[in-house]
Amino acid sequence: MARSSTVYTTIDFDKNGKQTGFFNIPHSPHDDAWGAVRLPICVIRNGQGPTAVLMAGNHGDEYEGPIALGELIRGLDPGAVSGRLIILPALNLPAVLAGRRTSPVDGLNLNRTFPGDPHGTLTQQITAYVSDVIYPMGEAMIDLHSGGSSLDILPSAIVEPAPDPAHHARNIAAVRAFDAPLSVIVDNLGEPRTSTATAVRAGMTVVGTEMAGGGTVSTGALEICRRGVRNVLGHLGIIAAPSDAAGSTRPLMRVPGPAGFVLATRDGVFEPFHANGAQVHAGDKAGQIHDLGDPSRPPEVLHFAADGMIYGRRQPGRVVAGNCCLVVACPAEEQA
Repeated sequence: MARSSTVYTTIDFDKNGKQTGFFNIPHSPHDDAWGAVRLPICVIRNGQGPTAVLMAGNHGDEYEGPIALGELIRGLDPGAVSGRLIILPALNLPAVLAGRRTSPVDGLNLNRTFPGDPHGTLTQQITAYVSDVIYPMGEAMIDLHSGGSSLDILPSAIVEPAPDPAHHARNIAAVRAFDAPLSVIVDNLGEPRTSTATAVRAGMTVVGTEMAGGGTVSTGALEICRRGVRNVLGHLGIIAAPSDAAGSTRPLMRVPGPAGFVLATRDGVFEPFHANGAQVHAGDKAGQIHDLGDPSRPPEVLHFAADGMIYGRRQPGRVVAGNCCLVVACPAEEQA
């Protein structure tokens, strides 16, 4: 049952056809007494069939997903749909308009606020509406991410682990249908407040992505994203499967918990020793941090704690202690 909320919309989720509009969250900053933040939403419905929730703009500096979903909204004929799509192309709109990972309104990372609070800050109200109203209507969810401004990540589809083996297998099958160059299990160190972890708890088949990053639009990653969304919708039976959809047969990868992350140990400028995709081993030198303000101080060398492949690399050179510098992925034990 949905918690009480002041969010409202003119969208009729049960109406056939294509509707584009907004869900509105009353917002009263200094310069607007009775205003609202309008978050874009599109519903495309045609008869009976499953419902998929498509989401992008969870972080505002990740651009491939919002572009791909905007194109889908404009280009998809409702007659080609069997079921319903609920599309949220710029979920964290204040962050999207600011090009920031976090909201400029309340400073929160939307993807660490699920299931939200309908009486909390703006970001918490957004995630409460998604958790309470949107997710219960869906059987499946796709959340499109990239590395944002701080990471450059190899384009990949992400498996959110599910505790039930059958549910976990559904997630893997949908991720393989996306057919990205890599399929990677990422559990965010068990973080329960993400969009995908919350969708799993709601029983949904879940697909995430990481599409390059670095605060730019990667043309290659964007094309992977465009094709992958349609592949998953075909896999779910909501649209006809693309003629070239084959599904990934590449080995499944995973980020091996804390050992998969190389974190900065001090402030400075990080110099990586390897490119994305390089094979590395635990104990190898990963890079070094330079103190540019004190050239007499030798660089501090960082080391890998796991065997595998460099999956992501920090984009800005400047780091502070605790920043993620590198991410390693290794083969997963399971290969469903």
